[in-house]
Amino acid sequence: MERAFYVVEFLGLMFVWAVGLLALVAVILFIIDRSQTQDAIRRNYPVIGRFRHIFSELGEFFRQYFFAMDREEMPFNRAQREWIGRASSGKSNSIAFGSTRNTSVPGTPIFANAPFPPLDDEFAKSEPLLIGPTARHPYAAPSFFNISGMSYGALSRPAVTALSKGAAKAGVWLNTGEGGMSPFHLEGNCDIVYQIGTAKYGVRDAEGNLSDDRLKEVAATSQVKMIELKLAQGAKPGKGGILPAAKVNSEIAKIRGIPEGQASLSPNRHREVDSFSALLDFVAHLREVGGLPVGIKTVAGSRVVLEEMFEAFASRPDDVPDFITIDGGEGGTGAAPMPLMDLVGMSVREALPMLADLRKAYGFQDRIRLIASGKLVNPGDVAWALAAGADFVTSARGFMFSLGCIQALKCNKNTCPTGITTHDPRFQKGLVVEDKYKKVARYAEGIISDVETIAHSVGVSEPRKLRRHHVRIVGDAGKSEPLGDVLAR
Repeated sequence: MERAFYVVEFLGLMFVWAVGLLALVAVILFIIDRSQTQDAIRRNYPVIGRFRHIFSELGEFFRQYFFAMDREEMPFNRAQREWIGRASSGKSNSIAFGSTRNTSVPGTPIFANAPFPPLDDEFAKSEPLLIGPTARHPYAAPSFFNISGMSYGALSRPAVTALSKGAAKAGVWLNTGEGGMSPFHLEGNCDIVYQIGTAKYGVRDAEGNLSDDRLKEVAATSQVKMIELKLAQGAKPGKGGILPAAKVNSEIAKIRGIPEGQASLSPNRHREVDSFSALLDFVAHLREVGGLPVGIKTVAGSRVVLEEMFEAFASRPDDVPDFITIDGGEGGTGAAPMPLMDLVGMSVREALPMLADLRKAYGFQDRIRLIASGKLVNPGDVAWALAAGADFVTSARGFMFSLGCIQALKCNKNTCPTGITTHDPRFQKGLVVEDKYKKVARYAEGIISDVETIAHSVGVSEPRKLRRHHVRIVGDAGKSEPLGDVLAR
Protein backbone atom coordinates (compact mmCIF):
# COMPACT_ATOMS: atom_id res chain seq x y z
CA MET A 1 0.00 0.00 0.00
CA GLU A 2 2.79 2.38 0.92
CA ARG A 3 4.50 1.79 -2.44
CA ALA A 4 1.25 2.44 -4.29
CA PHE A 5 0.84 5.66 -2.32
CA TYR A 6 4.25 6.89 -3.44
CA VAL A 7 3.48 6.01 -7.08
CA VAL A 8 0.24 7.98 -6.93
CA GLU A 9 2.03 10.89 -5.24
CA PHE A 10 4.74 10.84 -7.94
CA LEU A 11 2.17 10.81 -10.71
CA GLY A 12 0.36 13.69 -9.05
CA LEU A 13 3.55 15.71 -8.86
CA MET A 14 4.28 14.96 -12.51
CA PHE A 15 0.80 16.13 -13.43
CA VAL A 16 1.26 19.35 -11.49
CA TRP A 17 4.64 19.93 -13.14
CA ALA A 18 3.15 19.27 -16.59
CA VAL A 19 0.29 21.67 -15.97
CA GLY A 20 2.71 24.27 -14.69
CA LEU A 21 4.97 23.83 -17.70
CA LEU A 22 2.03 24.19 -20.08
CA ALA A 23 0.90 27.30 -18.25
CA LEU A 24 4.39 28.77 -18.51
CA VAL A 25 4.55 27.99 -22.24
CA ALA A 26 1.11 29.55 -22.73
CA VAL A 27 2.21 32.71 -20.90
CA ILE A 28 5.38 32.96 -23.04
CA LEU A 29 3.37 32.42 -26.25
CA PHE A 30 0.81 34.98 -25.05
CA ILE A 31 3.51 37.60 -24.61
CA ILE A 32 5.11 36.76 -27.97
CA ASP A 33 1.80 36.84 -29.84
CA ARG A 34 0.60 40.05 -28.21
CA SER A 35 3.96 41.75 -28.94
CA GLN A 36 4.45 40.74 -32.56
CA THR A 37 3.03 42.90 -35.36
CA GLN A 38 3.02 40.64 -38.42
CA ASP A 39 -0.09 38.53 -37.73
CA ALA A 40 -3.30 40.35 -36.72
CA ILE A 41 -5.10 37.16 -35.64
CA ARG A 42 -2.33 36.13 -33.23
CA ARG A 43 -2.08 39.70 -31.89
CA ASN A 44 -5.82 39.92 -31.20
CA TYR A 45 -6.23 36.29 -30.09
CA PRO A 46 -2.94 35.25 -28.47
CA VAL A 47 -2.16 31.51 -28.36
CA ILE A 48 -5.62 30.50 -29.66
CA GLY A 49 -4.96 32.29 -32.95
CA ARG A 50 -2.11 29.91 -33.63
CA PHE A 51 -4.58 27.10 -34.22
CA ARG A 52 -5.85 28.85 -37.34
CA HIS A 53 -2.47 28.38 -39.02
CA ILE A 54 -2.24 24.76 -37.84
CA PHE A 55 -5.72 23.93 -39.16
CA SER A 56 -4.99 25.70 -42.46
CA GLU A 57 -1.90 23.57 -42.91
CA LEU A 58 -3.74 20.38 -41.99
CA GLY A 59 -6.76 21.27 -44.14
CA GLU A 60 -4.98 20.20 -47.30
CA PHE A 61 -4.37 16.79 -45.73
CA PHE A 62 -7.91 16.33 -44.40
CA ARG A 63 -9.54 17.40 -47.68
CA GLN A 64 -7.47 14.91 -49.65
CA TYR A 65 -8.02 11.90 -47.42
CA PHE A 66 -11.37 12.44 -45.67
CA PHE A 67 -13.64 15.04 -47.23
CA ALA A 68 -13.10 15.27 -51.02
CA MET A 69 -15.08 12.84 -53.19
CA ASP A 70 -13.32 10.64 -55.73
CA ARG A 71 -13.86 13.08 -58.60
CA GLU A 72 -13.60 16.41 -56.78
CA GLU A 73 -9.91 17.20 -56.18
CA MET A 74 -7.66 19.41 -58.26
CA PRO A 75 -5.36 19.28 -60.10
CA PHE A 76 -5.84 15.49 -60.16
CA ASN A 77 -8.65 13.71 -58.35
CA ARG A 78 -8.50 10.49 -56.40
CA ALA A 79 -10.04 8.39 -59.19
CA GLN A 80 -7.31 9.49 -61.62
CA ARG A 81 -4.53 8.85 -59.12
CA GLU A 82 -5.88 5.48 -58.05
CA TRP A 83 -6.11 4.29 -61.66
CA ILE A 84 -2.42 5.12 -62.08
CA GLY A 85 -1.61 3.48 -58.75
CA ARG A 86 -3.32 0.24 -59.70
CA ALA A 87 -1.83 0.19 -63.19
CA SER A 88 1.71 0.85 -61.96
CA SER A 89 1.35 -1.86 -59.32
CA GLY A 90 0.16 -4.39 -61.88
CA LYS A 91 -3.30 -4.66 -60.29
CA SER A 92 -6.58 -4.96 -62.15
CA ASN A 93 -8.33 -1.71 -63.02
CA SER A 94 -11.72 -3.37 -63.21
CA ILE A 95 -14.41 -1.72 -61.08
CA ALA A 96 -17.83 -2.81 -59.85
CA PHE A 97 -21.33 -1.36 -59.48
CA GLY A 98 -21.05 1.35 -62.11
CA SER A 99 -18.99 4.42 -62.83
CA THR A 100 -18.51 7.21 -60.27
CA ARG A 101 -18.07 9.71 -63.10
CA ASN A 102 -20.87 12.19 -63.73
CA THR A 103 -21.29 11.85 -67.50
CA SER A 104 -23.80 14.71 -67.71
CA VAL A 105 -21.16 17.39 -67.06
CA PRO A 106 -20.73 19.58 -70.17
CA GLY A 107 -17.48 18.87 -72.00
CA THR A 108 -17.26 15.24 -70.93
CA PRO A 109 -15.98 13.03 -73.77
CA ILE A 110 -17.83 9.78 -74.44
CA PHE A 111 -16.59 7.18 -76.92
CA ALA A 112 -19.09 5.80 -79.42
CA ASN A 113 -19.01 2.01 -79.28
CA ALA A 114 -19.27 0.08 -82.55
CA PRO A 115 -22.01 -2.50 -83.13
CA PHE A 116 -19.50 -4.95 -84.61
CA PRO A 117 -16.05 -4.37 -83.07
CA PRO A 118 -12.98 -6.27 -84.35
CA LEU A 119 -12.61 -9.85 -83.20
CA ASP A 120 -9.73 -10.86 -80.97
CA ASP A 121 -7.61 -11.94 -83.92
CA GLU A 122 -8.30 -8.68 -85.79
CA PHE A 123 -6.57 -6.41 -83.28
CA ALA A 124 -3.25 -4.81 -84.16
CA LYS A 125 -0.46 -3.06 -82.30
CA SER A 126 0.46 0.46 -83.36
CA GLU A 127 3.38 0.46 -85.77
CA PRO A 128 6.36 2.78 -85.19
CA LEU A 129 5.72 6.23 -86.65
CA LEU A 130 8.49 8.07 -88.50
CA ILE A 131 9.45 11.55 -87.30
CA GLY A 132 11.76 13.83 -89.29
CA PRO A 133 11.91 12.21 -92.72
CA THR A 134 14.28 14.91 -94.03
CA ALA A 135 16.76 14.68 -91.13
CA ARG A 136 19.97 12.71 -91.58
CA HIS A 137 18.82 10.38 -88.81
CA PRO A 138 14.99 10.10 -88.78
CA TYR A 139 13.37 8.53 -85.74
CA ALA A 140 10.88 5.68 -85.93
CA ALA A 141 9.09 6.24 -82.61
CA PRO A 142 7.73 2.93 -81.32
CA SER A 143 5.08 4.15 -78.83
CA PHE A 144 2.24 6.67 -79.01
CA PHE A 145 2.54 7.32 -75.23
CA ASN A 146 5.79 8.68 -73.79
CA ILE A 147 7.40 10.58 -70.90
CA SER A 148 7.27 14.38 -71.06
CA GLY A 149 10.08 16.76 -70.10
CA MET A 150 11.23 16.75 -66.47
CA SER A 151 14.70 18.06 -65.65
CA TYR A 152 17.29 16.55 -63.39
CA GLY A 153 17.44 19.13 -60.64
CA ALA A 154 13.69 19.55 -60.58
CA LEU A 155 13.56 15.76 -60.12
CA SER A 156 15.86 13.77 -57.89
CA ARG A 157 18.58 11.37 -59.00
CA PRO A 158 16.61 8.19 -58.11
CA ALA A 159 13.49 9.57 -59.81
CA VAL A 160 15.28 10.26 -63.10
CA THR A 161 17.05 6.90 -62.94
CA ALA A 162 13.75 5.08 -62.39
CA LEU A 163 12.14 6.94 -65.30
CA SER A 164 15.05 6.03 -67.57
CA LYS A 165 14.94 2.35 -66.69
CA GLY A 166 11.15 2.25 -66.83
CA ALA A 167 11.10 3.94 -70.23
CA ALA A 168 13.54 1.38 -71.60
CA LYS A 169 11.49 -1.52 -70.23
CA ALA A 170 8.23 -0.17 -71.69
CA GLY A 171 9.75 0.96 -75.02
CA VAL A 172 8.82 4.63 -74.65
CA TRP A 173 10.95 7.76 -74.98
CA LEU A 174 12.09 9.98 -72.12
CA ASN A 175 12.31 13.77 -72.53
CA THR A 176 15.19 15.33 -70.57
CA GLY A 177 13.44 18.58 -69.76
CA GLU A 178 15.33 21.84 -70.17
CA GLY A 179 17.96 21.10 -67.50
CA GLY A 180 20.35 19.22 -69.76
CA MET A 181 21.13 15.52 -70.01
CA SER A 182 22.40 13.89 -66.84
CA PRO A 183 24.05 10.47 -66.55
CA PHE A 184 20.84 9.32 -64.86
CA HIS A 185 18.77 10.00 -68.01
CA LEU A 186 21.09 7.61 -69.85
CA GLU A 187 21.34 4.93 -67.19
CA GLY A 188 18.41 2.86 -68.42
CA ASN A 189 19.47 2.96 -72.10
CA CYS A 190 16.11 4.30 -73.24
CA ASP A 191 15.37 6.58 -76.22
CA ILE A 192 15.98 10.22 -75.31
CA VAL A 193 14.41 13.46 -76.54
CA TYR A 194 16.83 16.27 -75.70
CA GLN A 195 15.02 19.46 -74.79
CA ILE A 196 16.71 22.83 -75.35
CA GLY A 197 15.22 25.54 -73.15
CA THR A 198 15.83 29.25 -73.35
CA ALA A 199 18.98 29.00 -71.19
CA LYS A 200 20.29 26.24 -73.50
CA TYR A 201 21.53 24.16 -70.59
CA GLY A 202 23.96 21.50 -71.72
CA VAL A 203 24.50 22.98 -75.19
CA ARG A 204 25.53 26.55 -74.30
CA ASP A 205 28.77 28.49 -74.34
CA ALA A 206 30.04 30.68 -71.49
CA GLU A 207 27.78 33.56 -72.56
CA GLY A 208 24.64 31.41 -72.73
CA ASN A 209 24.50 31.18 -76.52
CA LEU A 210 24.09 27.94 -78.45
CA SER A 211 27.34 26.02 -78.82
CA ASP A 212 27.35 23.99 -82.04
CA ASP A 213 30.18 21.84 -80.71
CA ARG A 214 28.26 20.88 -77.59
CA LEU A 215 25.13 20.26 -79.64
CA LYS A 216 27.10 17.90 -81.88
CA GLU A 217 28.32 16.02 -78.80
CA VAL A 218 24.77 15.61 -77.52
CA ALA A 219 23.41 14.55 -80.92
CA ALA A 220 26.20 11.99 -81.27
CA THR A 221 24.96 10.17 -78.17
CA SER A 222 23.32 7.03 -79.51
CA GLN A 223 20.32 7.24 -77.16
CA VAL A 224 19.39 10.79 -78.23
CA LYS A 225 16.80 10.47 -81.01
CA MET A 226 15.30 13.99 -81.31
CA ILE A 227 15.79 17.62 -80.29
CA GLU A 228 12.91 19.61 -78.81
CA LEU A 229 13.20 23.40 -78.80
CA LYS A 230 11.12 24.65 -75.89
CA LEU A 231 9.39 27.95 -76.64
CA ALA A 232 6.88 27.71 -73.79
CA GLN A 233 5.49 25.23 -71.27
CA GLY A 234 2.08 24.99 -69.67
CA ALA A 235 3.25 25.88 -66.16
CA LYS A 236 4.63 29.29 -67.13
CA PRO A 237 4.13 30.49 -70.72
CA GLY A 238 6.39 33.47 -71.40
CA LYS A 239 8.36 33.08 -68.16
CA GLY A 240 11.92 31.81 -67.74
CA GLY A 241 13.00 29.74 -64.76
CA ILE A 242 15.30 30.75 -61.91
CA LEU A 243 17.81 28.24 -60.60
CA PRO A 244 18.93 29.48 -57.14
CA ALA A 245 22.65 29.58 -56.39
CA ALA A 246 22.18 27.07 -53.56
CA LYS A 247 21.10 24.42 -56.09
CA VAL A 248 24.00 24.97 -58.48
CA ASN A 249 26.42 22.42 -57.07
CA SER A 250 29.37 21.06 -59.05
CA GLU A 251 27.28 18.27 -60.61
CA ILE A 252 24.44 20.54 -61.76
CA ALA A 253 26.95 23.14 -63.00
CA LYS A 254 28.74 20.54 -65.12
CA ILE A 255 25.54 19.10 -66.60
CA ARG A 256 24.02 22.48 -67.42
CA GLY A 257 27.23 24.26 -68.42
CA ILE A 258 26.94 27.10 -65.91
CA PRO A 259 29.22 28.51 -63.17
CA GLU A 260 29.06 26.65 -59.88
CA GLY A 261 27.48 28.47 -56.97
CA GLN A 262 25.85 31.20 -59.04
CA ALA A 263 22.13 31.65 -59.67
CA SER A 264 21.09 30.97 -63.26
CA LEU A 265 18.26 32.91 -64.91
CA SER A 266 16.55 31.49 -67.99
CA PRO A 267 15.40 34.17 -70.47
CA ASN A 268 11.68 34.27 -71.15
CA ARG A 269 12.36 33.38 -74.81
CA HIS A 270 15.23 32.35 -77.07
CA ARG A 271 17.24 35.45 -77.95
CA GLU A 272 17.70 34.14 -81.50
CA VAL A 273 13.97 33.73 -82.05
CA ASP A 274 11.91 36.92 -82.34
CA SER A 275 9.72 35.94 -85.30
CA PHE A 276 8.45 32.84 -87.07
CA SER A 277 11.06 33.39 -89.78
CA ALA A 278 13.79 33.40 -87.15
CA LEU A 279 12.23 30.29 -85.60
CA LEU A 280 12.49 28.43 -88.92
CA ASP A 281 16.11 29.58 -89.27
CA PHE A 282 16.92 28.21 -85.82
CA VAL A 283 15.10 24.92 -86.38
CA ALA A 284 16.92 24.40 -89.68
CA HIS A 285 20.23 25.19 -88.01
CA LEU A 286 19.66 22.72 -85.16
CA ARG A 287 18.65 19.99 -87.63
CA GLU A 288 21.71 20.63 -89.80
CA VAL A 289 24.17 20.65 -86.91
CA GLY A 290 22.72 17.71 -85.01
CA GLY A 291 21.37 15.63 -87.88
CA LEU A 292 18.34 14.68 -85.78
CA PRO A 293 14.64 15.50 -86.08
CA VAL A 294 13.92 18.88 -84.47
CA GLY A 295 10.58 20.01 -83.08
CA ILE A 296 9.17 22.79 -80.95
CA LYS A 297 7.22 22.81 -77.69
CA THR A 298 4.76 25.63 -77.15
CA VAL A 299 1.47 26.73 -75.61
CA ALA A 300 -1.24 28.16 -77.85
CA GLY A 301 -2.38 31.71 -77.15
CA SER A 302 -4.79 32.28 -80.03
CA ARG A 303 -5.82 30.86 -83.38
CA VAL A 304 -4.56 34.00 -85.13
CA VAL A 305 -1.00 33.34 -83.98
CA LEU A 306 -1.20 29.68 -84.98
CA GLU A 307 -2.39 30.72 -88.44
CA GLU A 308 0.55 33.12 -88.74
CA MET A 309 2.86 30.27 -87.81
CA PHE A 310 1.49 27.98 -90.50
CA GLU A 311 1.63 30.78 -93.05
CA ALA A 312 5.35 31.00 -92.31
CA PHE A 313 5.63 27.22 -92.58
CA ALA A 314 3.92 27.26 -95.97
CA SER A 315 6.44 29.79 -97.28
CA ARG A 316 9.40 27.61 -96.22
CA PRO A 317 8.26 23.97 -96.21
CA ASP A 318 11.81 22.59 -96.15
CA ASP A 319 12.56 24.27 -92.80
CA VAL A 320 9.43 23.40 -90.81
CA PRO A 321 9.82 21.61 -87.47
CA ASP A 322 9.51 17.86 -87.59
CA PHE A 323 7.06 17.86 -84.69
CA ILE A 324 5.10 20.28 -82.53
CA THR A 325 4.48 19.51 -78.86
CA ILE A 326 1.40 21.42 -77.79
CA ASP A 327 1.20 21.87 -74.03
CA GLY A 328 -1.90 22.91 -72.14
CA GLY A 329 -1.98 26.12 -70.16
CA GLU A 330 -3.32 24.29 -67.10
CA GLY A 331 0.10 24.22 -65.47
CA GLY A 332 2.59 21.40 -65.15
CA THR A 333 5.39 20.01 -63.03
CA GLY A 334 7.40 23.24 -63.02
CA ALA A 335 7.01 25.71 -60.16
CA ALA A 336 5.54 28.97 -61.45
CA PRO A 337 3.60 32.07 -60.41
CA MET A 338 -0.08 31.30 -59.81
CA PRO A 339 -1.36 33.82 -62.41
CA LEU A 340 0.60 32.01 -65.13
CA MET A 341 -0.57 28.57 -64.04
CA ASP A 342 -4.19 29.66 -63.65
CA LEU A 343 -4.75 32.24 -66.36
CA VAL A 344 -2.28 32.13 -69.24
CA GLY A 345 -2.45 29.83 -72.28
CA MET A 346 -5.15 27.73 -73.91
CA SER A 347 -6.14 24.35 -72.55
CA VAL A 348 -4.85 21.45 -74.60
CA ARG A 349 -8.51 20.45 -75.09
CA GLU A 350 -9.00 23.61 -77.14
CA ALA A 351 -5.54 24.01 -78.65
CA LEU A 352 -4.90 20.48 -79.96
CA PRO A 353 -7.91 20.25 -82.34
CA MET A 354 -7.18 23.77 -83.56
CA LEU A 355 -3.56 22.89 -84.30
CA ALA A 356 -4.55 19.62 -85.98
CA ASP A 357 -7.02 21.44 -88.24
CA LEU A 358 -4.41 23.98 -89.32
CA ARG A 359 -1.85 21.27 -89.97
CA LYS A 360 -4.33 19.55 -92.27
CA ALA A 361 -5.44 22.78 -93.96
CA TYR A 362 -1.85 23.62 -94.85
CA GLY A 363 -1.00 20.10 -96.01
CA PHE A 364 1.54 19.18 -93.33
CA GLN A 365 -0.24 16.18 -91.79
CA ASP A 366 2.41 13.74 -93.12
CA ARG A 367 5.36 16.06 -92.47
CA ILE A 368 4.78 17.53 -88.99
CA ARG A 369 3.88 15.20 -86.14
CA LEU A 370 1.70 16.47 -83.31
CA ILE A 371 2.47 15.63 -79.69
CA ALA A 372 -0.16 16.45 -77.05
CA SER A 373 0.80 17.24 -73.47
CA GLY A 374 -1.05 18.64 -70.46
CA LYS A 375 -2.98 16.66 -67.79
CA LEU A 376 -3.44 13.65 -70.09
CA VAL A 377 -2.81 10.90 -67.54
CA ASN A 378 -5.56 8.29 -67.98
CA PRO A 379 -6.56 6.11 -70.96
CA GLY A 380 -9.60 8.22 -71.84
CA ASP A 381 -7.46 11.38 -71.96
CA VAL A 382 -4.93 9.74 -74.26
CA ALA A 383 -7.59 8.21 -76.51
CA TRP A 384 -9.32 11.60 -76.79
CA ALA A 385 -6.04 13.28 -77.83
CA LEU A 386 -5.37 10.69 -80.52
CA ALA A 387 -8.91 11.08 -81.85
CA ALA A 388 -8.59 14.88 -81.81
CA GLY A 389 -5.52 14.75 -84.05
CA ALA A 390 -2.42 13.94 -81.99
CA ASP A 391 0.14 11.44 -83.25
CA PHE A 392 1.70 11.04 -79.80
CA VAL A 393 0.84 11.89 -76.20
CA THR A 394 3.34 12.66 -73.46
CA SER A 395 2.79 12.89 -69.72
CA ALA A 396 4.94 14.16 -66.86
CA ARG A 397 2.64 14.12 -63.85
CA GLY A 398 1.18 10.74 -64.75
CA PHE A 399 4.65 9.25 -64.50
CA MET A 400 5.29 11.15 -61.27
CA PHE A 401 2.25 9.39 -59.82
CA SER A 402 3.66 6.07 -61.01
CA LEU A 403 6.83 6.88 -59.03
CA GLY A 404 4.70 7.29 -55.91
CA CYS A 405 3.73 11.00 -55.96
CA ILE A 406 0.92 11.67 -53.46
CA GLN A 407 0.11 15.19 -54.72
CA ALA A 408 1.55 16.75 -51.57
CA LEU A 409 2.04 19.99 -53.58
CA LYS A 410 5.56 20.50 -52.25
CA CYS A 411 7.44 20.13 -55.54
CA ASN A 412 9.09 23.54 -55.17
CA LYS A 413 10.10 23.22 -51.48
CA ASN A 414 12.73 20.44 -51.49
CA THR A 415 10.56 18.59 -48.94
CA CYS A 416 8.79 16.14 -51.28
CA PRO A 417 7.83 13.28 -48.91
CA THR A 418 8.17 10.64 -51.65
CA GLY A 419 11.70 11.61 -52.77
CA ILE A 420 10.69 12.58 -56.31
CA THR A 421 11.32 16.33 -56.37
CA THR A 422 13.82 16.69 -53.55
CA HIS A 423 17.59 16.46 -53.16
CA ASP A 424 17.37 15.74 -49.45
CA PRO A 425 18.84 12.23 -48.89
CA ARG A 426 16.41 11.72 -46.02
CA PHE A 427 13.47 11.76 -48.45
CA GLN A 428 15.27 10.27 -51.46
CA LYS A 429 15.89 7.01 -49.61
CA GLY A 430 12.17 6.28 -49.84
CA LEU A 431 12.35 6.07 -53.64
CA VAL A 432 13.83 2.65 -54.39
CA VAL A 433 14.80 2.58 -58.07
CA GLU A 434 14.61 -1.18 -58.48
CA ASP A 435 10.95 -1.11 -57.44
CA LYS A 436 9.85 2.18 -58.99
CA TYR A 437 11.19 1.63 -62.51
CA LYS A 438 8.93 -1.40 -62.84
CA LYS A 439 5.97 0.74 -61.82
CA VAL A 440 6.91 3.35 -64.43
CA ALA A 441 6.94 0.66 -67.10
CA ARG A 442 3.67 -0.91 -65.94
CA TYR A 443 1.94 2.48 -66.00
CA ALA A 444 3.01 3.10 -69.60
CA GLU A 445 1.99 -0.42 -70.59
CA GLY A 446 -1.34 -0.02 -68.77
CA ILE A 447 -2.16 3.20 -70.63
CA ILE A 448 -1.27 1.64 -73.98
CA SER A 449 -3.30 -1.49 -73.27
CA ASP A 450 -6.43 0.38 -72.15
CA VAL A 451 -6.25 2.86 -75.04
CA GLU A 452 -6.12 -0.15 -77.33
CA THR A 453 -9.23 -1.45 -75.57
CA ILE A 454 -11.05 1.84 -76.23
CA ALA A 455 -9.94 1.76 -79.86
CA HIS A 456 -11.25 -1.77 -80.32
CA SER A 457 -14.57 -0.89 -78.64
CA VAL A 458 -15.24 1.90 -81.16
CA GLY A 459 -14.47 -0.41 -84.07
CA VAL A 460 -10.85 0.26 -85.12
CA SER A 461 -7.93 -2.13 -84.96
CA GLU A 462 -5.42 0.16 -83.24
CA PRO A 463 -5.33 3.54 -81.41
CA ARG A 464 -3.92 5.73 -84.19
CA LYS A 465 -7.04 4.99 -86.23
CA LEU A 466 -9.22 6.80 -83.70
CA ARG A 467 -11.02 9.74 -85.32
CA ARG A 468 -13.25 12.57 -84.12
CA HIS A 469 -16.44 10.78 -85.06
CA HIS A 470 -15.53 8.13 -82.48
CA VAL A 471 -15.88 10.72 -79.68
CA ARG A 472 -19.01 12.51 -78.50
CA ILE A 473 -18.93 15.59 -76.25
CA VAL A 474 -21.64 16.21 -73.65
CA GLY A 475 -23.37 19.57 -74.12
CA ASP A 476 -25.12 21.97 -71.75
CA ALA A 477 -28.42 20.09 -71.86
CA GLY A 478 -26.74 16.75 -71.14
CA LYS A 479 -27.06 15.69 -74.78
CA SER A 480 -23.87 14.56 -76.52
CA GLU A 481 -22.72 15.49 -80.02
CA PRO A 482 -19.87 14.19 -82.22
CA LEU A 483 -16.57 15.92 -81.47
CA GLY A 484 -16.23 16.97 -85.09
CA ASP A 485 -19.59 18.78 -85.00
CA VAL A 486 -18.71 20.58 -81.77
CA LEU A 487 -15.37 21.77 -83.17
CA ALA A 488 -16.95 22.85 -86.46
CA ARG A 489 -19.12 25.49 -84.76
